[in-house]
Formats: sequence, structure tokens, C-alpha cells
Amino acid sequence: MKQDELKFALRGTLIHAPAIGAVEILENALLAVDDGGQIAEVTNPGEQGYAELEQLAAQAGKLEELSPKQYLLPGLVDTHVHAPQWPQLGKALDRPLDEWLQKYTFPLEARYADAEFAERVYRNLARTLIANGTTTAMYYATIHLEASMRLAEICLEQGQRALVGKVAMDNPEQCPDYYRDASAGQGLEDTGRFMEQVLGMPGNAGRLVLPVITPRFIPACTDEMLQGLGELAQHSGCHVQTHCSEGDWEHAYVLERYGKTDTLSLDGFGLLTPQTVLAHCDFIDDADMRVIKGADTGIAHCPLSNLYFANAVFPARKALDRGLQVGLGTDIAAGANPGILHNCQMAVTASRALEDGVNPDLPAEERGTAGTRIDFREAFWMATAGGGEALGLKVGKFVRGYAFDAIVVDTDAPDSNLIIWEDMDNGDDILQKIIYNADRRNIKRVWVQGEQIKG
Repeated sequence: MKQDELKFALRGTLIHAPAIGAVEILENALLAVDDGGQIAEVTNPGEQGYAELEQLAAQAGKLEELSPKQYLLPGLVDTHVHAPQWPQLGKALDRPLDEWLQKYTFPLEARYADAEFAERVYRNLARTLIANGTTTAMYYATIHLEASMRLAEICLEQGQRALVGKVAMDNPEQCPDYYRDASAGQGLEDTGRFMEQVLGMPGNAGRLVLPVITPRFIPACTDEMLQGLGELAQHSGCHVQTHCSEGDWEHAYVLERYGKTDTLSLDGFGLLTPQTVLAHCDFIDDADMRVIKGADTGIAHCPLSNLYFANAVFPARKALDRGLQVGLGTDIAAGANPGILHNCQMAVTASRALEDGVNPDLPAEERGTAGTRIDFREAFWMATAGGGEALGLKVGKFVRGYAFDAIVVDTDAPDSNLIIWEDMDNGDDILQKIIYNADRRNIKRVWVQGEQIKG
């Protein structure tokens, strides 16, 4: 590449997952970022082009070196965040989902009619997620057009890659009078306006922030709303997000209303597309998986919140083995931790609970479901490249042509729980320790599209 095309080059140890279950550790690798924020080149010592790239970057004063105790990882991808629930994090987790929504969540979300309140919360949330290494987030906002736009604007200002949806919910049988769209027609009109405004934001020509069509979930929407949003999704090609077979109550409600599962119902409304992400999917069956796979639709696996509210474990191993696109989601605030690394831990833990079983009154051979565990490698894939694939974005890998969204994990951070022993830890040990012990103190630098937004 030419010197004027080079934004900068980094040299150090790179860790990424180029495929499900595979971890690649590149020591003293050189990674070049072009002036558009894309990865232009990744090369290793001794390979053709390494010395030339090193010389070009050094002569231009654009070569940066990571320390031996720092590791470059792809930016973390959060495929499911309820932005307005940020003040609720860690509260009322002892209540069932329907009560949690009606008594706690909907009253909080109704406050976002106040744009100043939205500004205060959303700015704090975006800053916190970036500090935790989340370079891409898929957000649910609220029914309020102005507040939803403030979320999109704040993400753009702070440099975070974001997909933002103004929530649509109009069913008077399931939504309170004080918090719902006035009508299906109004919800559809506001969704269309929101899409136009996000794409037209000054400074968003590169589409760092994208709009998302967002029916909250089937119980919250009338047939007219679901049908209209499906038609909008088909005509626009816009991203779609909603909940799917999350818990017993919601799953049973849809079966009673339509006589078929969430997956088949959403597909019937035209809401399953290659740009769709379905949150949870705990109770999907084999037929649902075939439909999701056929639609090239993504899944947001939210292991922590599933244990609180779904009373079930998403079959991540089965979904990955069948070729479904699965990313990880924090599900703030039903998930009480904003870190995707923590949800990597929980994804592994949940799969082990599903495989081994948890009822001590049963014999060991009868407790669990065989062949359902994942390990830290699959969890890391879902947190990075898998999340990118679920969203249809070229992020999460250190590969030419992908966006340079990345984080530096510093294992020498003060007062950290992450300790690497040079004489005992190497290879996969280091990544496993990062997943289980790193937190925001260790995440020293963050880039999105080649722009440094932390550190």
C-alpha cells in the first residue's frame, strides 16, 4: 500500500477467532489500517510484505507498538441492549418477567418522553459500554421519536458503531395506557421517520449508526403493527430486531394467539430477513431452527438474563452446529452486567448447566442433555465475529477488508484480577484468562472504524 493510504500500523500480539471454535494468536504481527478505517493488511514475521510494511509505517511515523503484556482483540459486539433500562440495572431481578415489565420497566421507559432525561442516561450508557470494550451495540430505545434520536446521535458523537431502534408497541391488551404507540398507524409512521432521520444525521454518511425496525415482541403488537413493520422491512432492507420465544409466558402467549411459534409467526409477517436479529430463542424447536437458518436470520444469545427470566438455557451448541448465526447480548437490564466478556463466561456456564444438569435428586446420567456444552472459544467467537455475522457487518475479525474495530487488553493494569504468569501461561491460556478475569480496568484502548475512542 502507499504511504498516504496508511492511517497507522500496529505491531504486537493479536488474538481473534477466524472460525467457530478456532482461536488464532499472532505474535509480533503487523496490522495496517487504511485511511478509511479498514484493515488493509495483516502479516507475520517472515512473511512476504512484513519488512516492507514495517519500513513504510516507520518512515511515515505511523508505527505503534503494543507492550509484551498487551493484547489486541477484535472489538466486542453486543447484539441486544435495552438502552432505557440502564438505570434499572441490578434491580427487581427477583420478579417474574411479566411483572418486571409492567411494574418496573414500562414506568421507567415512559420517562423518556423527557428528552433531557434520555440525554443523561444514554450518554452514560454509551460511555460505559465503550469502556467495557463494546465497539458495536444493537439498541432498543423507547416509543419516543425524539429520545430515540438522541440515542442515535450520542452513539455517533462518541464514535460507537450502533444499530438503534425506536420501539413499536401498540397492543392495548398488553401495553399500559401511559406507554404505547397511539395506534398502529402512528407507530409505523414514527418508525419510518426515525429511519430517515438516522440515515440523514450529519456526520453519518459512513453509516456508523443504522436504524432498526423494532417490534418489541409479539405480545406488545397488534397484527396491523406487525404486518406493517414486516412490509417496511421487506421494502427497505433495514435491520429488524425483536424478542423470540424468550420465556414460558411469552412463548405460550404466542402459541395461544396464533397456534404456532414465535419464529413461524414472525416469518408470516415478513419480519425474518437476513438483517433480522431474534433475541433469546430459548424455546425454539428444530422446525424453528430450519426456518431461521433458511431466512439467514441472526440470534442474540443472552445467557445471563435467560437464567433470570427465561427459566431456560438457549441451546447454543445445537444452533452453532446447525450453522445458525449467533452473537452474544447483555440484555441490559434483565442481564445485570454491561460487559460482553462477562456474558462469555455465562454462555459457557449456562451450556455446562444444560449438559450436566443441576438437579441433585436425579442420577448423574439422567440430569442433563448430552452434547450441549460450548467452551470459551465458541463464546469468544459469538462475542466478536459471530456477533458481526448475526448483524451482517464485517467486524470481529482481523482480516483484510474488515473494519478496524479493536480493543487493547492490558494484563498489567493496576489492581486487576487478570494475572498472566509468563512461565506458566501461553497460547489459549491467555485468552481464557482474559475472558474470565478481565474487566474495564484492563481495556486500555478502543477503536471503531480506525478511530480511537478510548485511551
